[in-house]
Amino acid sequence: MSLSDDEVDRYARHIVLREVGGAGQARLKRARVLAVGAGGLGSPLILYLAAAGVGTLGIADFDTVSLSNLQRQIAHRTEDVGRPKTESAAAAAHALNPHVEVVRHDVRIDAGNVLDLIAGYDIVADGSDNFATRFLINDACFFAKKTLVSAAVTEFDGQLSTFKPHIAGCPCYRCLFPEPPPPGTAPSCSETGVLGAAAGVMGTLQALEVIKEITGAGESMAGKLLIYEALSTRFRTVSFKADPACALCGATPTIRALTATAA
Repeated sequence: MSLSDDEVDRYARHIVLREVGGAGQARLKRARVLAVGAGGLGSPLILYLAAAGVGTLGIADFDTVSLSNLQRQIAHRTEDVGRPKTESAAAAAHALNPHVEVVRHDVRIDAGNVLDLIAGYDIVADGSDNFATRFLINDACFFAKKTLVSAAVTEFDGQLSTFKPHIAGCPCYRCLFPEPPPPGTAPSCSETGVLGAAAGVMGTLQALEVIKEITGAGESMAGKLLIYEALSTRFRTVSFKADPACALCGATPTIRALTATAA
């Protein structure tokens, strides 16, 4: 896929990178990425992927913009309050880069629609704000053999990893977190708070890992968990392996169909 003169100029700082180059930029243009969530993580993710020239960018979110979102959800503006987040984020992405095709998915993701939703994408970037969706997205990506780049943020801390269990030896999300926490034990950010810039750090890192997966630059985060502690300005990376006893991707899986994850 060739780049226009305008695109060559726009992406010049990518193209001169030996690890990206014209070939890598062309791969970005061909890529199809689904961002799950257009909030604190999804906002910087969507903007940086649009700026990078990802050819098709899907945005899945069923919520509308509220005033309390604006402290961290930088894809939205004050005048967007009450507007669907997919609409607001799509407008921001298009304003940044008109070459990107943005596809809106104004849906609440569930076991009945998730496989159809991710089918048209190469990579899924999960920035959802609840464990039920995170586990559902992981399981769907496993069954559909899609690469998943997952980021999370709570208060002042964040986590990031890439999951490619369709590749031999690569763990899935359940290898790291076997089951969701019991209902009511994981408070939301509306209860605990979240530092807006910390969400920005994690969403930006998530975009970086998506770009690396598309272009082949650097080392994949598959099998590694990045932990960020904002108050101490500390990053740690922990390695982990596929769990032979994993209920989803282990030697004797007990989860054999996506509907089982919705229970």
